[in-house]
Amino acid sequence: MSRRDVLVMVPPRPKAMAQLESEYTLHRYDMATDKASFLAQNGPHCQAIVTNGHAELTREQLEHLPNVGIVACSSAGFEKIDIDALQERGIALTNSSDALLNEVADVALMLTLATRRELVQAHDYVRSGDWAKKGMYPLLSSMTGKRAGIVGLGNIGKAIARRLEVLGVEIGYIARSSKHVPYRFFEDVRSLAGWADILVAIVPGGDETRNMIDRTVLEALGPTGTLINVARGSVVDEEALIETLSTGKLGSAGLDVYVDEPDPNPALTSLPNVTLYPHHASGTVETRDAMAQTVVDNLAAHFAGQPLLNPVFAERA
Repeated sequence: MSRRDVLVMVPPRPKAMAQLESEYTLHRYDMATDKASFLAQNGPHCQAIVTNGHAELTREQLEHLPNVGIVACSSAGFEKIDIDALQERGIALTNSSDALLNEVADVALMLTLATRRELVQAHDYVRSGDWAKKGMYPLLSSMTGKRAGIVGLGNIGKAIARRLEVLGVEIGYIARSSKHVPYRFFEDVRSLAGWADILVAIVPGGDETRNMIDRTVLEALGPTGTLINVARGSVVDEEALIETLSTGKLGSAGLDVYVDEPDPNPALTSLPNVTLYPHHASGTVETRDAMAQTVVDNLAAHFAGQPLLNPVFAERA
Protein backbone atom coordinates (compact mmCIF):
# COMPACT_ATOMS: atom_id res chain seq x y z
CA MET A 1 0.00 0.00 0.00
CA SER A 2 1.36 3.46 -0.93
CA ARG A 3 2.25 5.92 1.79
CA ARG A 4 -0.31 8.57 2.68
CA ASP A 5 0.56 12.21 2.00
CA VAL A 6 0.48 14.55 5.00
CA LEU A 7 0.92 18.32 5.02
CA VAL A 8 3.01 19.52 7.96
CA MET A 9 2.09 23.09 8.84
CA VAL A 10 3.63 22.90 12.32
CA PRO A 11 5.84 19.90 13.13
CA PRO A 12 5.29 18.05 16.41
CA ARG A 13 8.09 17.18 18.81
CA PRO A 14 10.98 15.00 17.57
CA LYS A 15 9.74 11.60 18.77
CA ALA A 16 6.34 12.08 17.18
CA MET A 17 7.89 13.60 14.06
CA ALA A 18 10.10 10.54 13.61
CA GLN A 19 7.01 8.32 13.72
CA LEU A 20 5.30 10.45 11.09
CA GLU A 21 8.38 10.32 8.86
CA SER A 22 8.42 6.54 9.05
CA GLU A 23 4.73 6.15 8.19
CA TYR A 24 3.86 8.95 5.75
CA THR A 25 5.14 11.10 2.92
CA LEU A 26 5.46 14.48 4.60
CA HIS A 27 5.12 17.77 2.76
CA ARG A 28 6.89 20.40 4.84
CA TYR A 29 4.77 23.52 4.42
CA ASP A 30 6.50 24.88 7.53
CA MET A 31 9.84 24.90 5.69
CA ALA A 32 8.59 26.28 2.35
CA THR A 33 9.82 29.71 1.28
CA ASP A 34 6.99 30.36 -1.17
CA LYS A 35 4.13 28.88 0.81
CA ALA A 36 1.41 29.75 -1.70
CA SER A 37 3.23 27.95 -4.54
CA PHE A 38 4.08 25.04 -2.27
CA LEU A 39 0.45 24.62 -1.27
CA ALA A 40 -0.79 24.87 -4.85
CA GLN A 41 1.68 22.20 -5.95
CA ASN A 42 1.48 19.77 -3.05
CA GLY A 43 -1.88 20.44 -1.44
CA PRO A 44 -3.99 18.31 -3.79
CA HIS A 45 -1.96 15.20 -2.87
CA CYS A 46 -2.39 15.57 0.90
CA GLN A 47 -4.94 13.58 2.88
CA ALA A 48 -4.18 15.00 6.33
CA ILE A 49 -2.77 18.10 8.00
CA VAL A 50 -0.52 18.28 11.06
CA THR A 51 -0.56 21.64 12.83
CA ASN A 52 -1.27 23.44 16.09
CA GLY A 53 -3.74 26.08 17.12
CA HIS A 54 -1.25 28.94 16.86
CA ALA A 55 -0.97 28.58 13.06
CA GLU A 56 -3.64 29.85 10.69
CA LEU A 57 -5.60 27.34 8.64
CA THR A 58 -8.00 29.30 6.47
CA ARG A 59 -10.82 28.52 4.07
CA GLU A 60 -8.62 29.78 1.23
CA GLN A 61 -5.82 27.37 2.15
CA LEU A 62 -8.28 24.48 2.35
CA GLU A 63 -9.33 25.15 -1.24
CA HIS A 64 -5.90 23.78 -2.23
CA LEU A 65 -6.42 20.69 -0.05
CA PRO A 66 -9.41 18.91 -1.62
CA ASN A 67 -8.51 15.45 -0.34
CA VAL A 68 -7.81 16.24 3.32
CA GLY A 69 -9.94 14.22 5.73
CA ILE A 70 -8.39 15.16 9.07
CA VAL A 71 -6.57 18.01 10.77
CA ALA A 72 -4.51 16.75 13.71
CA CYS A 73 -3.72 19.60 16.10
CA SER A 74 -0.96 19.18 18.68
CA SER A 75 -2.34 21.88 20.99
CA ALA A 76 -5.49 22.18 23.04
CA GLY A 77 -6.58 25.45 21.43
CA PHE A 78 -7.52 25.75 17.78
CA GLU A 79 -8.88 29.28 17.45
CA LYS A 80 -6.82 30.08 14.33
CA ILE A 81 -8.31 27.14 12.44
CA ASP A 82 -11.44 27.84 10.36
CA ILE A 83 -13.81 25.44 12.09
CA ASP A 84 -16.77 26.32 9.89
CA ALA A 85 -14.82 25.47 6.75
CA LEU A 86 -13.74 22.12 8.20
CA GLN A 87 -17.27 21.17 9.19
CA GLU A 88 -18.73 22.21 5.86
CA ARG A 89 -16.32 19.83 4.13
CA GLY A 90 -16.67 17.06 6.70
CA ILE A 91 -13.02 17.28 7.76
CA ALA A 92 -12.32 15.88 11.22
CA LEU A 93 -10.37 17.88 13.78
CA THR A 94 -8.50 16.50 16.77
CA ASN A 95 -6.69 18.31 19.55
CA SER A 96 -4.55 17.47 22.58
CA SER A 97 -6.53 18.82 25.52
CA ASP A 98 -6.71 15.49 27.36
CA ALA A 99 -2.92 15.12 27.23
CA LEU A 100 -2.29 18.42 29.03
CA LEU A 101 -5.13 18.19 31.53
CA ASN A 102 -3.09 17.56 34.68
CA GLU A 103 -0.29 19.96 33.82
CA VAL A 104 -2.65 22.90 33.25
CA ALA A 105 -4.58 22.08 36.41
CA ASP A 106 -1.32 22.05 38.38
CA VAL A 107 -0.36 25.47 37.02
CA ALA A 108 -3.80 26.88 37.83
CA LEU A 109 -3.32 25.69 41.41
CA MET A 110 0.23 27.07 41.49
CA LEU A 111 -0.91 30.49 40.26
CA THR A 112 -3.80 30.53 42.71
CA LEU A 113 -1.57 29.82 45.71
CA ALA A 114 1.25 32.07 44.52
CA THR A 115 -1.14 34.95 43.93
CA ARG A 116 -3.26 34.60 47.05
CA ARG A 117 -0.23 34.06 49.31
CA GLU A 118 1.84 36.72 47.48
CA LEU A 119 4.75 34.38 46.80
CA VAL A 120 6.61 36.73 44.45
CA GLN A 121 6.21 39.74 46.72
CA ALA A 122 7.20 37.73 49.81
CA HIS A 123 10.22 36.31 47.97
CA ASP A 124 11.34 39.87 47.20
CA TYR A 125 10.68 40.87 50.82
CA VAL A 126 13.16 38.28 52.03
CA ARG A 127 15.72 38.85 49.29
CA SER A 128 15.77 42.64 49.68
CA GLY A 129 16.41 42.47 53.42
CA ASP A 130 13.05 44.07 54.23
CA TRP A 131 12.21 41.20 56.57
CA ALA A 132 15.07 42.21 58.86
CA LYS A 133 14.37 45.94 58.46
CA LYS A 134 10.58 45.98 58.64
CA GLY A 135 9.66 42.83 60.53
CA MET A 136 7.19 40.11 59.66
CA TYR A 137 5.43 40.16 56.31
CA PRO A 138 1.79 41.36 56.52
CA LEU A 139 -0.84 38.75 57.29
CA LEU A 140 -2.80 37.31 54.37
CA SER A 141 -6.06 35.38 54.03
CA SER A 142 -6.47 31.61 54.28
CA MET A 143 -7.52 29.49 51.31
CA THR A 144 -9.68 27.32 53.56
CA GLY A 145 -13.33 28.27 53.27
CA LYS A 146 -12.89 30.40 50.16
CA ARG A 147 -15.07 30.07 47.05
CA ALA A 148 -13.63 29.35 43.62
CA GLY A 149 -15.64 29.87 40.44
CA ILE A 150 -14.54 27.77 37.47
CA VAL A 151 -15.35 29.42 34.14
CA GLY A 152 -15.70 26.35 31.91
CA LEU A 153 -16.10 22.99 33.63
CA GLY A 154 -14.66 20.71 30.98
CA ASN A 155 -12.13 18.02 31.80
CA ILE A 156 -9.44 20.56 32.69
CA GLY A 157 -11.88 22.62 34.72
CA LYS A 158 -12.87 19.54 36.69
CA ALA A 159 -9.21 18.73 37.34
CA ILE A 160 -8.68 22.26 38.67
CA ALA A 161 -11.77 21.95 40.87
CA ARG A 162 -10.51 18.68 42.38
CA ARG A 163 -7.21 20.29 43.31
CA LEU A 164 -8.87 23.29 44.92
CA GLU A 165 -11.30 21.08 46.84
CA VAL A 166 -8.35 19.52 48.66
CA LEU A 167 -7.58 22.97 50.07
CA GLY A 168 -11.05 23.24 51.57
CA VAL A 169 -12.36 25.54 48.83
CA GLU A 170 -16.03 25.56 47.81
CA ILE A 171 -16.54 25.20 44.05
CA GLY A 172 -19.01 26.91 41.72
CA TYR A 173 -18.99 26.92 37.93
CA ILE A 174 -20.54 27.97 34.67
CA ALA A 175 -20.80 25.77 31.60
CA ARG A 176 -23.09 25.38 28.61
CA SER A 177 -25.39 23.37 30.87
CA SER A 178 -25.34 22.06 34.43
CA LYS A 179 -23.32 18.90 34.96
CA HIS A 180 -23.61 15.92 37.29
CA VAL A 181 -21.04 17.28 39.75
CA PRO A 182 -21.28 18.26 43.42
CA TYR A 183 -20.64 21.92 42.64
CA ARG A 184 -22.92 24.93 42.48
CA PHE A 185 -24.06 25.84 38.95
CA PHE A 186 -24.42 29.48 37.88
CA GLU A 187 -26.25 30.75 34.81
CA ASP A 188 -23.72 33.45 33.93
CA VAL A 189 -20.17 34.51 34.67
CA ARG A 190 -21.21 37.79 36.34
CA SER A 191 -23.21 35.93 38.98
CA LEU A 192 -20.39 33.42 39.47
CA ALA A 193 -17.87 36.23 39.99
CA GLY A 194 -20.12 37.93 42.52
CA TRP A 195 -20.23 34.70 44.56
CA ALA A 196 -16.55 33.75 44.22
CA ASP A 197 -13.34 34.80 45.91
CA ILE A 198 -11.28 33.28 43.10
CA LEU A 199 -12.34 33.10 39.44
CA VAL A 200 -10.48 30.61 37.22
CA ALA A 201 -10.85 30.96 33.44
CA ILE A 202 -10.44 27.73 31.48
CA VAL A 203 -12.56 28.11 28.33
CA PRO A 204 -11.48 27.98 24.67
CA GLY A 205 -10.40 31.16 22.94
CA GLY A 206 -12.11 32.62 19.88
CA ASP A 207 -14.93 35.01 19.12
CA GLU A 208 -17.49 33.20 21.27
CA THR A 209 -15.54 33.81 24.48
CA ARG A 210 -13.80 37.08 23.60
CA ASN A 211 -13.87 39.49 26.58
CA MET A 212 -16.40 37.31 28.40
CA ILE A 213 -14.62 38.36 31.59
CA ASP A 214 -15.28 42.07 31.27
CA ARG A 215 -15.30 45.05 33.62
CA THR A 216 -18.60 44.07 35.23
CA VAL A 217 -17.27 40.59 36.00
CA LEU A 218 -14.00 41.89 37.41
CA GLU A 219 -15.76 44.45 39.58
CA ALA A 220 -18.14 41.74 40.81
CA LEU A 221 -15.13 39.65 41.81
CA GLY A 222 -14.10 42.66 43.83
CA PRO A 223 -11.23 44.21 45.79
CA THR A 224 -10.37 41.00 47.66
CA GLY A 225 -10.96 38.74 44.65
CA THR A 226 -8.42 36.97 42.45
CA LEU A 227 -8.61 36.23 38.73
CA ILE A 228 -6.65 33.23 37.43
CA ASN A 229 -6.41 32.90 33.64
CA VAL A 230 -5.07 29.66 32.16
CA ALA A 231 -7.36 29.88 29.12
CA ARG A 232 -6.52 32.49 26.47
CA GLY A 233 -5.71 36.17 26.82
CA SER A 234 -8.68 37.04 24.61
CA VAL A 235 -11.10 35.70 27.23
CA VAL A 236 -10.41 38.73 29.49
CA ASP A 237 -10.95 42.39 28.66
CA GLU A 238 -7.33 43.35 29.29
CA GLU A 239 -7.91 47.10 29.48
CA ALA A 240 -10.55 46.53 32.14
CA LEU A 241 -8.22 44.13 33.95
CA ILE A 242 -5.47 46.75 34.07
CA GLU A 243 -7.86 49.43 35.28
CA THR A 244 -9.50 47.33 38.00
CA LEU A 245 -6.19 46.02 39.29
CA SER A 246 -4.69 49.54 39.27
CA THR A 247 -7.56 51.11 41.17
CA GLY A 248 -8.14 48.33 43.70
CA LYS A 249 -11.51 47.33 42.27
CA LEU A 250 -9.94 43.88 41.75
CA GLY A 251 -7.55 42.45 44.31
CA SER A 252 -5.11 40.40 42.27
CA ALA A 253 -4.54 38.23 39.21
CA GLY A 254 -2.45 35.22 38.26
CA LEU A 255 -1.92 34.96 34.52
CA ASP A 256 -0.48 32.37 32.19
CA VAL A 257 -1.89 34.00 29.04
CA TYR A 258 -2.11 37.49 27.56
CA VAL A 259 -3.68 39.33 24.64
CA ASP A 260 -0.26 40.08 23.12
CA GLU A 261 2.22 37.22 23.36
CA PRO A 262 5.15 37.02 23.89
CA ASP A 263 5.21 40.78 24.51
CA PRO A 264 2.31 41.53 26.87
CA ASN A 265 1.25 45.03 27.79
CA PRO A 266 3.76 46.51 30.30
CA ALA A 267 0.89 48.39 31.94
CA LEU A 268 -0.31 44.95 33.03
CA THR A 269 2.97 43.18 33.71
CA SER A 270 4.36 46.03 35.86
CA LEU A 271 1.49 45.91 38.34
CA PRO A 272 2.52 44.70 41.82
CA ASN A 273 -0.64 42.61 42.33
CA VAL A 274 -0.16 40.39 39.28
CA THR A 275 1.66 37.03 39.24
CA LEU A 276 2.98 36.20 35.76
CA TYR A 277 3.73 32.97 33.93
CA PRO A 278 4.85 32.81 30.25
CA HIS A 279 2.02 30.74 28.65
CA HIS A 280 3.77 27.64 29.90
CA ALA A 281 1.05 25.65 31.65
CA SER A 282 1.68 22.57 29.51
CA GLY A 283 5.42 23.19 29.47
CA THR A 284 6.96 19.91 30.57
CA VAL A 285 8.81 17.42 28.40
CA GLU A 286 6.42 14.62 29.34
CA THR A 287 3.27 16.57 28.55
CA ARG A 288 4.49 18.12 25.31
CA ASP A 289 5.55 14.65 24.13
CA ALA A 290 2.14 13.29 25.06
CA MET A 291 0.44 16.14 23.18
CA ALA A 292 2.52 15.39 20.11
CA GLN A 293 1.70 11.70 20.35
CA THR A 294 -2.01 12.49 20.00
CA VAL A 295 -1.24 13.67 16.47
CA VAL A 296 0.38 10.35 15.56
CA ASP A 297 -2.34 8.28 17.20
CA ASN A 298 -5.23 10.21 15.70
CA LEU A 299 -3.79 9.99 12.19
CA ALA A 300 -3.31 6.24 12.60
CA ALA A 301 -6.90 5.83 13.80
CA HIS A 302 -8.27 7.95 10.97
CA PHE A 303 -6.49 6.04 8.22
CA ALA A 304 -7.39 2.69 9.81
CA GLY A 305 -11.06 3.66 9.87
CA GLN A 306 -11.11 3.56 13.67
CA PRO A 307 -12.71 6.09 16.06
CA LEU A 308 -10.57 9.13 16.72
CA LEU A 309 -9.01 9.45 20.15
CA ASN A 310 -9.52 13.20 20.59
CA PRO A 311 -12.21 14.42 18.19
CA VAL A 312 -13.33 18.03 18.46
CA PHE A 313 -16.34 17.12 16.34
CA ALA A 314 -17.40 14.03 14.43
CA GLU A 315 -15.98 12.82 11.16
CA ARG A 316 -18.32 12.60 8.20
CA ALA A 317 -19.86 9.13 7.95
